[in-house]
Amino acid sequence: MRRDLANRINLKPAIQPVVVTDNTPQASAIIDTAGYESLTFAIETGTLADADATFAVTMEHGDDAALADTAAPAATDLIGTTALASFTFAADGACRKIGYIGTKRYVRMTITPSNNTGNAPLAAIAILGDAKSRPTANPPA
Repeated sequence: MRRDLANRINLKPAIQPVVVTDNTPQASAIIDTAGYESLTFAIETGTLADADATFAVTMEHGDDAALADTAAPAATDLIGTTALASFTFAADGACRKIGYIGTKRYVRMTITPSNNTGNAPLAAIAILGDAKSRPTANPPA
């Protein structure tokens, strides 16, 4: 294998590892896509303790750095769907992903639990790809 991905991407913490014990939405950091042509959120779960919990993923985008102009992206702005990125209590140790190809500069993802009364460890990372300036910094900046 001779293809390089490492110098074409940058990683940003989206949702730092957390154990969710209720239905509090977990909003990611607002990701600035300036200097990149693509964005993918990668979600990882741990052992999800509640036997009927569900976790819905939503996305927001805008051109204001604080997302004061926030709106839900159109389906055509996403690679995959929020439904495919969402998960249930059965997704122990699972990964999900959702890509963004819209034209807005700032993007945020939120994971909202329902019926969750147990421990639900999860984390998410933003993978900014196709950097306009290469190689990208290592460690990521």
